[in-house]
Amino acid sequence: MTTLTDNTFPAFVLESTKPVLVDFWATWCGPCIALTPIVEDLDKEWDGKVTVVKVDVDDCPITARKYGIMSIPTLMLFNNGRSVERIVGLVGKGEILKRVKNALMD
Repeated sequence: MTTLTDNTFPAFVLESTKPVLVDFWATWCGPCIALTPIVEDLDKEWDGKVTVVKVDVDDCPITARKYGIMSIPTLMLFNNGRSVERIVGLVGKGEILKRVKNALMD
């Protein structure tokens, strides 16, 4: 799983030809740490269908501010360079799968 910076975010996410799930998190955030194994599982399961990346909000304040990240963890799904879904807080794998699938079907 790739960790992005403010500089690499546009190329990896906005210019991607595949959907991208972005995990906005921080090392000090307990719920973020709890979500990590779920995000890692999704990355393996999707194997190239959806790209999964991480953005540490402390290391990437410009990107976090641009996308209005007020609470973490926040997962954002981008498709064709635009945000199509936002999931805030610690949620289960089933809920993430359902919301990603629904967002990509629209």
